[in-house]
Amino acid sequence: MGVLEELYNMTAFGPIANEPSILLMLLIGFILLYLGITKKYEPLLLVPIAFGVILANLPGGGMGVVAAEKIELEGGRYMNLFEIGSEFGIMNYLYFALLKTGFIPPIIFMGVGALTDFGPMLRNLRLAFFGAAAQIGIFSVIFGAIAMGFTLQEAGSLGIIGGADGPTAIYTTIMLAPHLLGPIAIAAYSYMALVPVIIPLIANMLMSKQDFLINMKQQDKLYPPKYEIKNMKLIKILFPIVLGVTVALFVPSSVPLLGMLLFGNLIKEVGTITQRLSDAATGPIMNTATIFLGLAVGGTMTHDVFLDMRTLGIIVGGFLAFAISIGGGIMAVKVYNTFAKKKINPLIGATGLSAVPMASRVANDLGLKHDQNNHLLQYCMASNISGVIGSAVAAGVLISLLG
Repeated sequence: MGVLEELYNMTAFGPIANEPSILLMLLIGFILLYLGITKKYEPLLLVPIAFGVILANLPGGGMGVVAAEKIELEGGRYMNLFEIGSEFGIMNYLYFALLKTGFIPPIIFMGVGALTDFGPMLRNLRLAFFGAAAQIGIFSVIFGAIAMGFTLQEAGSLGIIGGADGPTAIYTTIMLAPHLLGPIAIAAYSYMALVPVIIPLIANMLMSKQDFLINMKQQDKLYPPKYEIKNMKLIKILFPIVLGVTVALFVPSSVPLLGMLLFGNLIKEVGTITQRLSDAATGPIMNTATIFLGLAVGGTMTHDVFLDMRTLGIIVGGFLAFAISIGGGIMAVKVYNTFAKKKINPLIGATGLSAVPMASRVANDLGLKHDQNNHLLQYCMASNISGVIGSAVAAGVLISLLG
């Protein structure tokens, strides 16, 4: 009986029986796996995050990320990485080395930049302003979050979900409220995956039949652009350099994200002489960073941290931030149309999010649903790409003001 008792104590059954909330977290992990694998909702992130959740909540595995207070030593010093790995295991090593330092999100942004074509935005610069308008959801939700009992730093981390950019949300949360990393990351990527549902929902609430039928190509024929870019190749090379320096002067704290995004775009646009760098940024580097990011984020979602009323507040607040950002972009276009001769389809404002290119595809499909000749994709991409820049700048502003 003594041997049997020792064997039982060696298993995870005892801790699970004492803490039923562990089963709930395992269920959440399996649901996220289902959404990532079967429903294909952001599978590159949700699958690693979901598996990280399962690993972190298996008792005795030592894969859950511990609070920063546990690695703190006397005199305000912290354990080094070797000590963290030896004491708390591989997941904590990954988290404190790669996420807590803010290393991984900018690396992913570099890959995103190398995958991004700024051409549609440069050809339609006036549409880029609606990417800025869509950031309203980030800042408007902050005040509501404070009223719900969140601190300023926590409210800023919650509001950034409205930017619809996972790495930006994670980076901002690491800088402002790292203890909320798990639920904020899950909310951000979940709502990004639900863009095909949320954009039509908000658009149908705020747009009329006439709004949906505004045909951008017909508007271009009626009101052709006065200027045309002759050397687009040169402009594409100069743009990330000029924008990077300009933004760095006004919002220096946005440089880690935006700077790496623009660097990735630069090595793409330079051409064949930097092709190997671009391939590395979009291939092995980005893929490796994504794996570690997902696992480490999942590792923070232990049952004693995640199962909290604040998590529910983050889920609700994140949805509001997301919806307000979409609605803000739509309303900005409608206000513009009130005064302008050349009308703009408000669906373009709805894509001022950073969910590239999913938001643009969804808006284009909505336009084609009302008019089979109303192709909006290239116009939506102008606003959509500017949303990536806007969310990174917004994150820098929040970090500067609240950090």
